[in-house]
Formats: sequence, structure tokens, C-alpha cells
Amino acid sequence: MALLRTAGLVLAATGAAHFAAPKAFEPISRLPFPRNTGAWIKRNGATELALGVGLTVERTRKAALVGTALYTAWLGARTAYHLRSA
Repeated sequence: MALLRTAGLVLAATGAAHFAAPKAFEPISRLPFPRNTGAWIKRNGATELALGVGLTVERTRKAALVGTALYTAWLGARTAYHLRSA
């Protein structure tokens, strides 16, 4: 479980970085979120921060794992959709 805790800390730090340095996430966020990219960077940061914290706490780890899987699938699907549309 130490691996999941570490992954959670990394994911939470990445989520926090969306707020500390949002410009760093613009290039990768433009494709899946071509409209209102800045707002989506903040939403994704909040999501990643929450999921990361969830992974660090044993009581919420299972729900956070499911949430992380769904979030990853959603991001992938959104990116694939916009790749086909481009």
C-alpha cells in the first residue's frame, strides 16, 4: 500500500501544481479542452488533488482508485475525440 500512498502524494502534488503554475499545463490541456482551457486546468487540478488525497488515506483508497480510473478514461476519451476532430 505504500506504493498507492506515494502515487496519491504525487497525484495530489500534480493537482496543486495546476494552481501554482497553470501556464505549465496549457500546452497539454489545449487539445482535450480547446474552449475555456484555463478553467479546465483548475477543474482538473482540483480533481487530481482530491483523488490524490483520497489515495493516501486507507479508508478512501478504494473509492479514489475507482475515481482515478474513471478520470483517466474520461481524459483519454476526451483527448481521442478532439484528436479525431482536429
